[in-house]
Amino acid sequence: MKKLDFDLNENLFKDFLSARYSISARVNVEKLWKWCKKNDKSFFIMSLGCLMNATNSVDALKRRIIDGEAIEYDYVEGVSPIMDKDSETYKEMRVKVPQKFRNMIEWHDYVKTLSEDILSGRKEGFTLEMEKRDFTNIVNFSCIPWIDFDMMTTCVVDGMAIQPLITWGRVNENYEMSVAITVSHIFVNGRELGFFYENLQKELDEF
Repeated sequence: MKKLDFDLNENLFKDFLSARYSISARVNVEKLWKWCKKNDKSFFIMSLGCLMNATNSVDALKRRIIDGEAIEYDYVEGVSPIMDKDSETYKEMRVKVPQKFRNMIEWHDYVKTLSEDILSGRKEGFTLEMEKRDFTNIVNFSCIPWIDFDMMTTCVVDGMAIQPLITWGRVNENYEMSVAITVSHIFVNGRELGFFYENLQKELDEF
């Protein structure tokens, strides 16, 4: 991580009851959806990888406040809830960024094995307390594959929390998928969110 030359005392949003805000938008996932079906890969895992890459492409989404200082992580990893096929076992996993692997297929297989190991009990899941998650290099990702939603709100643990929360939903008949992101206005403005969605669409179109 690195410290930023960023005066928090001059930020307009630091005295708000909450600096958190959310936006939802649709992206086209036709290329990735068909690629996953053709190559027998998990759409959940591959879309998670695209979302993680898009997040790491925007510096503002990697910023946090630690000990009163504004810092920026070199990269942020992903934390996501996972369930078994019967929806009886619910746990969380923390995954490394795709850039740590030779390609996305190798990363996909790593995440698939990790999730299977956690759900079977061979490995422990991610268990860090909610209050501490804002102070480490993670972003929370959550998939709601049962709902093609138009908008999303999120729980607020702390109104001044910085960690982004990203949720994606069901793919509709037009191969559109809603992606919601909650951020802090202390670091993230509309243009940065624009970059996130632009870069996400580029990631999805790579396939």
